[in-house]
Amino acid sequence: MDMIKIGGFIAAKRNALKYTQQDLAKKVGVDEKDINAWENGEKCPEVPMMNKVAMALDISIATLIDGYEKKAEDIVCEQTPEGDCEIVIDPEKNMGIVSPLLYGSNLEHTRSSIFNGLSAQMLKNRKFIGKPSAMEGVALDWYLIGEKTFATLGASYTHHYPDHYHMRRDLECFAQQVMCCDPELEGGFGQHEIDISKDEVYDFAIVARCLEDVEITVSLTDRYNTKTYASTVISIKAGEAWNRYEAVFAPTESDKDADLRIVYKQQVLIEVGAVSMMNKENFHGMRKDVVEALKEIGVGVLRWPGGNFAGEYNWMDGLLPVDERAPFQSYLMLETQPHSHGYDFHEINTDDFVALCHYIGAEPFITINQTWCTPEENAAWVEYCNGDETTEYGKLRIERGYKGPYNVNLWSLGNEAGYGHMEGDNTPAGYAHLVRKSAEKMLKVCPNLTLCSSGPHPNKDWVDYSATPLKDIVPFVSFHTYSPQPNYRDLSKLKEGYYNALSGPVNTRRNLRLMRKYLGNNDISISFDEWNLWYAWYRKSTVTDGMHAAMMMNMIIGEAPISNIGIACHFEMVNEGSIKVNPHNIEITATGKMLKLMNVHKGGTLLYSDDYVTVTKKDGITTVTAINSSCDNEKKISFNFGGKKVEAKLFAGKTLMPISDFEEEALEVKFDKDSSETVLAPISVALIRFE
Repeated sequence: MDMIKIGGFIAAKRNALKYTQQDLAKKVGVDEKDINAWENGEKCPEVPMMNKVAMALDISIATLIDGYEKKAEDIVCEQTPEGDCEIVIDPEKNMGIVSPLLYGSNLEHTRSSIFNGLSAQMLKNRKFIGKPSAMEGVALDWYLIGEKTFATLGASYTHHYPDHYHMRRDLECFAQQVMCCDPELEGGFGQHEIDISKDEVYDFAIVARCLEDVEITVSLTDRYNTKTYASTVISIKAGEAWNRYEAVFAPTESDKDADLRIVYKQQVLIEVGAVSMMNKENFHGMRKDVVEALKEIGVGVLRWPGGNFAGEYNWMDGLLPVDERAPFQSYLMLETQPHSHGYDFHEINTDDFVALCHYIGAEPFITINQTWCTPEENAAWVEYCNGDETTEYGKLRIERGYKGPYNVNLWSLGNEAGYGHMEGDNTPAGYAHLVRKSAEKMLKVCPNLTLCSSGPHPNKDWVDYSATPLKDIVPFVSFHTYSPQPNYRDLSKLKEGYYNALSGPVNTRRNLRLMRKYLGNNDISISFDEWNLWYAWYRKSTVTDGMHAAMMMNMIIGEAPISNIGIACHFEMVNEGSIKVNPHNIEITATGKMLKLMNVHKGGTLLYSDDYVTVTKKDGITTVTAINSSCDNEKKISFNFGGKKVEAKLFAGKTLMPISDFEEEALEVKFDKDSSETVLAPISVALIRFE
């Protein structure tokens, strides 16, 4: 970024608004000396601060990063033919800086993004949701041990945060009761299909209570209990209170189908509120390898907790200890939690999410529950994230061990209102009236938030009766799209399905332009915060997925300054397209490789963009990514610039069949001082860098 250019722009905009440096410092919550340093080009605002500065200066964050307000003639985005082409760069023109906020992802608690994904938890149904199996009394995913073992539901240990739960859900809170009826026989309960490794160490915990002192044996064994890999004895103390007991397991062998067995010999009933088991090496209860993969791919924004799941989430439950938090029941099983019996076990709370964002370098983007959380509760969430010790919830955060404010500036006012599948008022005027109440209270807590409204865009009624009436306090509006997935039923139509999937970015650009037309001038920015191929989360990765991701990111980078896209988020990284999570390792998929590849443009000056080629420059390096989407023909690309080659490689797809990936190859580039050219193989994406 050009610090001097941005600094001068900040000073000019501040003066135009008749603010003093002290005025601007107060608005964005920094010291006056910071404003002076920015304007003198000594440093730039950090990414989390840029939202505040942009809002205070009444500009978009993209404009702030550019350091000037673009005119229509400054923007060039070509739609070129798929075949051979010549790329001509005008060194006197550019399209601004490629914003880090275009490299976002969702972290929605859907399907297996958290369960068997980011979460380090290894046990299924660890909080005993739902009703037990017929005439057995044991919760789903568990089995009874012993011929004389009795089981039934008990009064729950898990619960919701007092006085702050309004959703109409059932079957969320239970405990498991187990009784060994014959003291001469071992009784208890267990769980199959736990994938353990002798190279890992596991933290185990059980929350239990009993009216008598009792010793239980907790073991990791093979399925038939002929081998014991690890075992410990836990003494449960008599009493009415729930207590948490911990142990550490270091298995002597690996087993993909190990059992956890909890047994005892005593004629007494034990109540179990929750059980936990996870790799000892975790990050806030999250798998370290998944966290590192998110960082490696380069996520710039992380949108959480939904998506659709935002309508099922109650943030205040996250103030409870993780074992104590009630599971959330899915509303109508709408694409959320189908792999965990329709419940989310609330393994990640606000503190964990923000810690993840800070570690991977992403801007937090939080979606409120606009239907079931009150405006006061949504404002309290802002205060918890951003308040200091003088505020009720800022003080609570500090008391919980998190001293510094989280500075969460991006907030979405619900999700996909108007589509009919979300609870609450789904009319544009009704939605706008509802979320305005929350928005006003949230801004009263923190005046410089960047808020985003929802709607089934592009839709003129929603622009006229929702986005436009809200624009005085809500500068962003959400846009979602999902491209058609390939159909492998008829293999003679593989190419047809491939090209159909790749039509997604072209159709998306058309809808973005239509949305921009409806929105009018650029005082409302677009948050393109969900995009993917359909059902990428229910099947194995393909090269088609990767080509789609490359073309979509290419389109987003070029279209951002034209349609005023301030934020873009892929849906979603973990177990939904980019990162395949296995029990003991992870795989970066074709989609993940392309998202990582396109990350090279982040923060660079955009010199050229068309349907297939993006050119940026940063720190003296010119970077080109080029796509050949043809299944059959090579593509020759020539440039009116050259220099010294730094890097040139090709990601080539060899087949359109499912379960496919790119092969990385060296790319030959002919170049001299003033020109260069290369030839791309079919179904490929190239990276070329010059200095």
